[in-house]
Amino acid sequence: MKKILLIIGWMVSYYSLYAQSDSSAVELSEIIINENRLQIPFNKTSRNIGIIGRKEIETTPARSLQEILSFTPGVDVRQRGVSGVQANIGIRGGNFEQTLMLINGIKLTDPQTGHHMMNIPIPLQAIQRVEVLKGPASRIYGQNAYAGAINVVTTLADTKSLNFQGYGGDFGMRGASLVTSLPIGTFRQTISASHDASDGHWYNSDFKVSNLFYEGGFALNEDNEIKIMAAMSDRSFGANGFYTNAFPDQWESVQTYLSALSHTYAKNDIYLQTRAYWRRNVDEFRLRRNEPQFSTNNHISDVFALELNGSYTSIAGMTGFGIEGRREEIDSNNIGLRQRAFLGLFAEHRIAFGDGFDFRAGIYANYYDEYGWKPFPGAELGYQLSNHSRLYTNYGVSYRIPSFTELYYEDPSNLSNPNLEPEQAQNFEIGYRFHKERFRFETNYFYRYTQNLIDWTRSPSEAIPNPNQWQPRNISQVTFHGLETGFIYAMNAGSRHLRLTEVSFSYNYIDAALIQAEGVESRYSLNSLRHQLIGGIQTEIVQRSELTVKARYLERMALEPYFLLDARIDYNRLKTLGFFAEASNITNAEYIEAGFVQMPGRWFRAGISINLE
Repeated sequence: MKKILLIIGWMVSYYSLYAQSDSSAVELSEIIINENRLQIPFNKTSRNIGIIGRKEIETTPARSLQEILSFTPGVDVRQRGVSGVQANIGIRGGNFEQTLMLINGIKLTDPQTGHHMMNIPIPLQAIQRVEVLKGPASRIYGQNAYAGAINVVTTLADTKSLNFQGYGGDFGMRGASLVTSLPIGTFRQTISASHDASDGHWYNSDFKVSNLFYEGGFALNEDNEIKIMAAMSDRSFGANGFYTNAFPDQWESVQTYLSALSHTYAKNDIYLQTRAYWRRNVDEFRLRRNEPQFSTNNHISDVFALELNGSYTSIAGMTGFGIEGRREEIDSNNIGLRQRAFLGLFAEHRIAFGDGFDFRAGIYANYYDEYGWKPFPGAELGYQLSNHSRLYTNYGVSYRIPSFTELYYEDPSNLSNPNLEPEQAQNFEIGYRFHKERFRFETNYFYRYTQNLIDWTRSPSEAIPNPNQWQPRNISQVTFHGLETGFIYAMNAGSRHLRLTEVSFSYNYIDAALIQAEGVESRYSLNSLRHQLIGGIQTEIVQRSELTVKARYLERMALEPYFLLDARIDYNRLKTLGFFAEASNITNAEYIEAGFVQMPGRWFRAGISINLE
């Protein structure tokens, strides 16, 4: 590991001597972060927000959004197989139940389990950018944004275009995607589809994943716009070791549907958006793939939601407000027929004062009949040291209600706990950000004090596999704190035959004061990240070839550390006909990210892309 760090440091020092400015500069200051109510330029935010742009999505050695996120500092992606067939996403030591996924601000909350949160029904090539908000986001997005939120952003183009990509690789991997923009007059629309499949990297790990996504929008006049969205994801996979090692023939099939209709009014200093959306998840899970009569669970969960969000800008600053109503239902042969409803109210205000200061404070109030009204306040303070550097700090309260699985699900490996209490935490963060032309640097410290943390535990056993059942329980008090730091340097160094265009590096440290009974096994909390180092280099070879190399070192609290090296080379990426090749786990490391799934050693993919405009 020390050799890798020395090599990265040497390359940064060497090429910095010859760096020249060019158009590859990272212009994040132009990006507007739209948090459903307030719209704030990236360089004016007082939170740690990671932005994954289109170029990074295209050049990262990855086949899925889950894999893209695994290269994001502070984000813990725990995959159960290749290409993100199922993955848990944690932020700052939080688990997958404590992270909220969104598409264009629409929440993908799944009342059954957070395991389905990453069933994103959008082909990777249709995603314009990804916004990763680290830290409490309950005040902004509601009760499920406990440790952070990830917003997938798509856009509607004004011109016609078509992008096709096809690939194949080890483990019988194959896949294709098609994204097309078909505007008709003032009506803009995007249609995209993808299919990925594999024979599996070990026994019973085959999968098929298909996605279909449609988005359309048209302006009624200068002030009013209507948007519609419809999406579907169909995935089936062998689930050997996903949830227990006692049943290697586990199998699962999941279909996710999403539809949304929204209206936006924007005139002068007033912004209003109303929207309605529906999300359905159909899940069939078998403990024995070819013996459904042995133990099969069938779950159908629905989420219906209505939202009104708005903002008003005046001489006194920017005021945001909103109201949401959500109904969650599940029909399950295991969990039963359950339903619950929520009401949420949002209010916040942002004001600039003094010489470079700005302050933002707000509150989210949630009503759930079992617990009554719960308020979640938060505040942010920022100081603009110059046009390029900023100090910031924030405080917030986060909250999460247990899922239906945690409350009621039981099988031969798991017990339920209907007496679980909601999780609640107080969060604090202080940080510094510098961004000038080709160089961006950020560092921060965070602290989270958690009450009633929910974790799945079981008693130890000398028998292998452990015959004892997992059960969710509230852990009274847990403290998380950590340090995050990293930089990205875009450059133009070298000759026309070999140019270094970008160097990035980040280090994240998390410590958890989690007291667990001696010998008790923890399924999630004791496996969060402790050390995470990510390094990346992008180069241009000759004129039309781009090489991206990514290195990661990960050490979790109760697992062996491991080092991963991945690479991708693109030829003619932005031209009509392009080619690419990817290699993952080049060092052939042995590692486990989630459950009991042994991840694959060295493996390869290659493919073509066609771009027509």
